[in-house]
Amino acid sequence: MDVRLINPIISSICNTLETMCATKVTIGKPRLIGTNDGSTDVSGVIEFSGDAAGSLVLHFTFDVASAIASKFAGCEITTEHEDFSDAIGELANMVAGAAKSQFEGLNVSKSLPNVVVGKDHNVSCSKGEKRVFIPCDTDSGSFLVEVGMEILRASESKQTVGAVGA
Repeated sequence: MDVRLINPIISSICNTLETMCATKVTIGKPRLIGTNDGSTDVSGVIEFSGDAAGSLVLHFTFDVASAIASKFAGCEITTEHEDFSDAIGELANMVAGAAKSQFEGLNVSKSLPNVVVGKDHNVSCSKGEKRVFIPCDTDSGSFLVEVGMEILRASESKQTVGAVGA
């Protein structure tokens, strides 16, 4: 995975949650292998297309999703609240939008957010894409960001995920 995609996503995760949720995020070491081995109850999904294509998925447990959505909204947002899915979708949209604005030299579009809610679900991404899993820790709990993207347009210099300094 190219760091021109990963580094902006890491930056946007931290900036979006700090700005919109007053929540500091500590990023763990990104990994290329494995699956979402944590409990996934809520997933905010954004697809990218254009010069770079793939997906960005924010995976949460119910408790962490509710706590972060509540900080985002400034009031209690439980999983039963009518705005719960909208809050998670908008956070995913903001993370993706901030990252997209930092994809230098790439013309990329993003989809509207989709939110999947259900105990221990899986979100299937294309098996052809290498996926990077980025563990994130906050005072509200831990969550995982899954990125499966590739640059489709030929570029002059490629870097690998090993160059990510997390």
